[in-house]
Amino acid sequence: MPQPPAEHPAASTSLMPPVGAAGQSGATYGGQTPAPGAQGGAGGFSQPTTYAKGQPTPARGTRTGNTPPGGTPVPGAARRPGTGAPAAGAGLGRTRKARLRVTKVDPWSVMKVSFLLSLAVGIIIIVAAAVLWMTLDSLGVFDSLSKTLKDVTGSDSNGGINIMDYIGFGKVMTFTSLIAVVDVVLLTALSTLSAFIYNAAAGFTGGVELTLAEED
Repeated sequence: MPQPPAEHPAASTSLMPPVGAAGQSGATYGGQTPAPGAQGGAGGFSQPTTYAKGQPTPARGTRTGNTPPGGTPVPGAARRPGTGAPAAGAGLGRTRKARLRVTKVDPWSVMKVSFLLSLAVGIIIIVAAAVLWMTLDSLGVFDSLSKTLKDVTGSDSNGGINIMDYIGFGKVMTFTSLIAVVDVVLLTALSTLSAFIYNAAAGFTGGVELTLAEED
């Protein structure tokens, strides 16, 4: 009867090929020899990138290694900062819009603003009246009117109506100043009252809707 072959406990079979030590040239794994430059520097790490003095540092996220976009590492390729593709729409103006509602107006702020504006309007009225009166007087308009009225209304008993008694510079400035004061008081009061009325109306309708646009 044939005997089975004797087993040798010390012998072992392995399908794994011998692996070379890290950092040794000519080491193989699985029967394949790695490409030149695939191994790094000492300890298996890649060499750091250095820059000369004064050379600009590339922005964060730029490709500085020797690996082209979408490719494999190229041994011995020079390291240079990648420019990168410009973002879509870069350099083009963009308009942002927002829809807002004016739901409440502060009556105190409205009163202050309206008072200053009405005061400015009153001063403009006074200055404009003074300039207009001086211009007409320099052109001789008042003298012509006075002479004409004296000839029409004058008689042997009286010298007629003197128009300068009614439109003299002092009287014109007094009347204009009175109008300016009334303008300041009325505009301030009406503007403040309008603010209260708007707040009451905005409580029912939601206020005036505005569309604001901002360009980058």
